[in-house]
Amino acid sequence: MKTNTLLSLFLGVLFFTFCSQSSSYNIKVLQFNIWQEGTVVPNGYEAIITEIINSEADIIALSEVRNYNKSSLAKRMVEDLKQEGFTCYMDSSQDSGILSKYPIVKQEMFYPVKDDRGSITKAIINYNHQEIAFYSAHLDYRNCAIYLPRGYDGSTWEELKAPIFDKDSILNYNNRSKRIEAIKLFITDAKKEMGKGRLVILAGDFNEASHLDWVEANKHKYEHNGLVIPWTCTKELEDNNFKDVYREQYPNPISHPGFTFPVYNPDVDFSKLVWAPKSDDRDRIDYIFYNPSQNIRCEKTYLIGPRASIAYNKVVSEVTEDSIVSPLGIWPTDHMALFAQFEIN
Repeated sequence: MKTNTLLSLFLGVLFFTFCSQSSSYNIKVLQFNIWQEGTVVPNGYEAIITEIINSEADIIALSEVRNYNKSSLAKRMVEDLKQEGFTCYMDSSQDSGILSKYPIVKQEMFYPVKDDRGSITKAIINYNHQEIAFYSAHLDYRNCAIYLPRGYDGSTWEELKAPIFDKDSILNYNNRSKRIEAIKLFITDAKKEMGKGRLVILAGDFNEASHLDWVEANKHKYEHNGLVIPWTCTKELEDNNFKDVYREQYPNPISHPGFTFPVYNPDVDFSKLVWAPKSDDRDRIDYIFYNPSQNIRCEKTYLIGPRASIAYNKVVSEVTEDSIVSPLGIWPTDHMALFAQFEIN
């Protein structure tokens, strides 16, 4: 009798352990600015398809969706991936988009693009019986205040008479963009989704630096010109318990600057890559954020793209500890892509 009881107890523990282990799974996310749908780079669209497949990502956030010639990028990508043996889902959108290996329950232009001042596309994705509220952002590129201390206007990119070093003036200029409005609306909506038991992930090209990057330790590097700036969008997200996966994994911006723009692309005329020719405008402006809970955590993250940037109108080979995966061939954009793998319980 005692032996049977012990055996039953052992089998029960074994079953519980097995169930606990088998209930966790991974989800892979890719943030990808595709630079006008790959049209700037020769054979860029085909390279986008190649890199998406190679990344093995489950959900991809796309920036710069244009639907040129009234041709839906969503329909083309789904069909072209199908030809390569990959079944994916993507609903039509404008400016920002979402591609998923798993069914999209519904999608909406959560923050619709207007006057080319940025957008956020939102989708509810059914992933292994867990619903994820996934947001793809391509935020307002104007009032890009990271250029002011570097001596350039943040809307026209014309050279200023003199760089602007007053932090309050820089932040006031920055906050006149539509980026802040979009992020605040996201935070409000994301909290509602979490209240419904959904996981929340935000990925996008913010066109704004991070407050975790413009810090005391590097205030005299990368043309920060002695400034420590609490950039608004990332600070708002952090204050509302959203984690930046890259800085969560690599908190040191000296050893891991994680620059995502501007990336050197050998297949494009150099003039198309240079925005501030007399300055060093390397920055991290592409992100993946999530709300940590007992159900989700980031396991790993890395950059995808060439290990070369542009500064002072020259190609700069990055000598950092950043984890960078080289592209298979042609790189279709002037941004790095960002990959993150999450564990969901």
